[in-house]
Amino acid sequence: MRAYGRRKVLALAAGVLAAATACTGNAPAEPSKAAATSSASPSPSAPMTAVTQAEATEEFFKFTATDDTLRAPSEFQGRLDMELKDVVTGGQSPLTAAAFLSHDFAPPRYRWGTPKLFVPRFAPTEQAPWFSALVTRDGSPTLLTFAKSADRWRLSSAAELLPRQEVPEIQLDADGYATAVAPDDKSVTISPQFMGPVHASVAETGAAGPTAGLLAPGPYTTEVAAQIAHLRDVLKNSTEQGGYSYDSIFSADNFPVYSLRTKDGGALIQYSLSRTSTTTAVTKAAEDEGISVPEPAQWALDKPKVRKTLRLIETHQYATVVPPLKAPAAADVIAHDGALTRASGQ
Repeated sequence: MRAYGRRKVLALAAGVLAAATACTGNAPAEPSKAAATSSASPSPSAPMTAVTQAEATEEFFKFTATDDTLRAPSEFQGRLDMELKDVVTGGQSPLTAAAFLSHDFAPPRYRWGTPKLFVPRFAPTEQAPWFSALVTRDGSPTLLTFAKSADRWRLSSAAELLPRQEVPEIQLDADGYATAVAPDDKSVTISPQFMGPVHASVAETGAAGPTAGLLAPGPYTTEVAAQIAHLRDVLKNSTEQGGYSYDSIFSADNFPVYSLRTKDGGALIQYSLSRTSTTTAVTKAAEDEGISVPEPAQWALDKPKVRKTLRLIETHQYATVVPPLKAPAAADVIAHDGALTRASGQ
């Protein structure tokens, strides 16, 4: 089994935030912050936490205002540097860079709904707190996760709910705070730290692989493996003299993993994988024919074909519901987003 490792900061200076308020057209109207807060009334003796629900709400609205300002059409190309430095982290970094570069520094802008926040209660000494939000992004329910480091909050993960999928009920305490699941938690069928490698293995080996039963079959699991195998056979026999070699592997890399306890004792795990697909001409006939660069990658290579090798790198973000060990079943991928983030060829 190989190891497996489509789409951001504290407020900028007052002038930048003012620009966000002045934006028209696609600029999103800020929803009521009151609607985003928890309905739970805090208990008088509620323990302290590294991030409160009120702070998480404030950070969400700072993010949407700043992100929209930086995505607005402008001749200032340093906007991307600001996004990557102050607004995003984790798997969102390569996805955001690709969004800017593939759209000539005018990436898509989003309209945001009112978020439902899931804020884990962390000890006040926690150095890397995080929280999640379920919110509509351009009308699509999307699960976001924000992480804090060096006194700055950044968007780390964003995955749109798949058709007919819902976020499971999250376990909340009396004050409305969620519970983070430890990376090595053994009360669920797949510990959060193994979620990426397991998903990667299923995407590589498919329904016949040793880990297939841990994840439900579908377009982001077993069907990926079937597509890879089919494309490998097609390319191998593309000419009478033989054609191309093809492989596509996933990697968890060092992307962070976030996990929330669900009410049934399971976990909602959010994680990222990179996918590297390589096509190589193995015969003279194939090299003379060349390798077509797919349209989504032409922004990175700026040519329709390469002769010998084409390498495509994608970043994918997922949310998967993992059952509790007391009621074992296949885990379901309920949300996904991803895009091609790099390409090279010769």
